[in-house]
Amino acid sequence: MTTSPGHPKPRTRLIATDLDGTLLCAGGTVSARTAAALAAAEAAGVQVVFVTGRPPRWMQQVSSHVGGHGVAICSNGGAIVDVRRGELLETFPLGPEETLAVITALREDLPGTAFAFEYPGGFAREPGYEVRMWGSDESHPVGPAEELLGAAGAVRGLFKLLAKHPDLDPDTFLARARTAAGHLAEITRSSPIPLLEVSAPGVTKASSLARWCAEHGIDRTEVVAFGDMPNDLEMLAWAGTAYAVANAHPEVLAAVPLHTLSNEADGVATVVESLLAADGAAGGATGKAAAASA
Repeated sequence: MTTSPGHPKPRTRLIATDLDGTLLCAGGTVSARTAAALAAAEAAGVQVVFVTGRPPRWMQQVSSHVGGHGVAICSNGGAIVDVRRGELLETFPLGPEETLAVITALREDLPGTAFAFEYPGGFAREPGYEVRMWGSDESHPVGPAEELLGAAGAVRGLFKLLAKHPDLDPDTFLARARTAAGHLAEITRSSPIPLLEVSAPGVTKASSLARWCAEHGIDRTEVVAFGDMPNDLEMLAWAGTAYAVANAHPEVLAAVPLHTLSNEADGVATVVESLLAADGAAGGATGKAAAASA
């Protein structure tokens, strides 16, 4: 579907929004206004899909705020989750050999890098990978990458590899990692610290969102997306309409022409409310025109 001059803009059928730094306020909460806007969107027949770097196991942390909505594309496209039921629907894994190739390349070019692993069974990490995040106090396998990914290792069906460096600038870390291993996998970042997120080749927020939309007969021109960090860039470029929140990374603000208010100022809700009002007005005008011609 394309929109040419003189033709009306397609109605919004799906809202795709990042969570941390975009939809969620500090502390991982959703404001009452944002919750109401998302509920109004769904009541109007608009799908709401959360497209996040968070692993599926982290969705339970926000399920009380967003659990009324059906689907989350997690781990930068690596996993699709039914939020209501807490069920993992589909994953797009990075194979053990490919994962070890990425690890080897990053170790050689960026000494001091340590790795962690997100997979259907949970979370695992190398001893040098320090964890200071929600859920890190839960029991999880710890060992060398080669052991965790080996035939007898715990990691099966890896859908996101995490790489952490002790002291590099986050953007420098990303640039160097892409030079060293970008031909082997998708490498991005969403954290304020030097922490990279690695997915299978071709697996991004955009690829999994496009797949979901195709399965539901939704054209990209009918999608409105929101984001704030480099891991959102492919999704924002793919969506028919895209907004960067005011607090977004400079690269995102530069790449995305449309901006909204920050996450703390209900930027997503502000746009969603306007979209619903515009679509409602357009629908009313169409109905009146049809009645007049009858």
